Amino acid sequence: MATELRTDGRVLENWNPENEETWDSKIAWRTLWVSTFALTIGFCTWYLVSAIAPVLNDIGFDLTKGQLYWLTAIPGLACGLFRLVFMFLPPVIGTRKLVTMSSLLFLIPMFGWFFAVRDTSTPFWWLLVLAFLAGIGGGVFSGFMPSTGYFFPKRLSGTALGLQAGIGNLGMSLIQFVGPWVMGFGLLGLSFVTPQTNNSDGGTIYVHNAAAVFIPWAIIAAVLSWTLLKDVPVKANFRQQIDIFGNKNTWILTIAYLMAFGAFSGFSAQFGLLINNIYGRESAFAETFDPATLPAGASFAFLGPLIGAGVRALWGPLCDKFGGAIWTFIGGVGMTVCTAGAALFLNPSHPDQFWWFLGFMLGMFFFSGFANAGTFKQMPMILPPRQSGGVIGWTGAIAAFGPFIAGMLISSVGAPGFFWGCVVFFIIATTLVWIYYARPNAPFPG
Repeated sequence: MATELRTDGRVLENWNPENEETWDSKIAWRTLWVSTFALTIGFCTWYLVSAIAPVLNDIGFDLTKGQLYWLTAIPGLACGLFRLVFMFLPPVIGTRKLVTMSSLLFLIPMFGWFFAVRDTSTPFWWLLVLAFLAGIGGGVFSGFMPSTGYFFPKRLSGTALGLQAGIGNLGMSLIQFVGPWVMGFGLLGLSFVTPQTNNSDGGTIYVHNAAAVFIPWAIIAAVLSWTLLKDVPVKANFRQQIDIFGNKNTWILTIAYLMAFGAFSGFSAQFGLLINNIYGRESAFAETFDPATLPAGASFAFLGPLIGAGVRALWGPLCDKFGGAIWTFIGGVGMTVCTAGAALFLNPSHPDQFWWFLGFMLGMFFFSGFANAGTFKQMPMILPPRQSGGVIGWTGAIAAFGPFIAGMLISSVGAPGFFWGCVVFFIIATTLVWIYYARPNAPFPG
């Protein structure tokens, strides 16, 4: 029959997730897990610079605080630009080629940073280039998420997209946790590579390991993608895809997701440097307190992304049950309150105030998980199928500028100005979510 589902080829024939007879849940979930694995490696690549930057001066580089903020900001700029490209690729090249190609692209910045940190005379402009290339890892998000959306019915969209985005986001935490750890010893097969000297304590540090540790996993992701994934017959040209900009919900959801993921990614990228510069060894406290007793950014930087990503992954089923709008709203309120609280401890009088700052920041990350899960549930519910994929890609692209915006503003107006600016923006975004989506009798409930 013409309507019979065919799964024997690389392209699924007569695929329709809204009809149980033309949907295969095994294929859908296999696609989710393989692409999520690749996305996690991608996010590790994206935040590789944030893991490496805090120790560059320890091994002999001579970079200013401003240069370090810019290094961690540039991957966000690149990610946003790459996402504007990747958002158009799912209906053009298909899921299989998209995920495979992306996994291989992750190898470029990984190898680049591996060699760059070996030579402390590496010019700053080249470090900026490598930081830009690291943005590829986050850029694929705008291709992966719409692509995954093609495989699931609306009733499971919150769960599927929440799991993929949440687990993928864990890569931001994973690299910032694993990176400092693997810098402490010689990796199997790489122990022959001479370690660098840590200027702060005279010991050895294997900074290049942070770039090398995920190379085998990127290769595995490429192999799995090429052998296990299939394509769905969703095709759309460029002109058909840009009609999303005529829908007002595209712009409102962009603002909401810039709050949710833009802030999450921006604060994640700068968290370690903020701790070092306000409370740690780069702060004024280092002149009167033993630097060894002050908090180290590398020891805490992974916690924020871990919490935010974990909540995002766990809240997908609840968004399917209660709708995404209410969780986006709750997340926005919580982010506003916690960011304002953290802002009160940006000019501390004693290092012990760090724990208040840390608590409010982790609260902000916690509520960002609500908002991220909620917005991604809203999009497939509010928008028609073809447009929802494009809007997911577009909003993801704009929000990806978060690390760049955060780094640029912190380096120019200072941390207090940036934090209070975020509070004002969060209030505006949360109000829009309430008016259009979350309140009783909202015009676009979802």
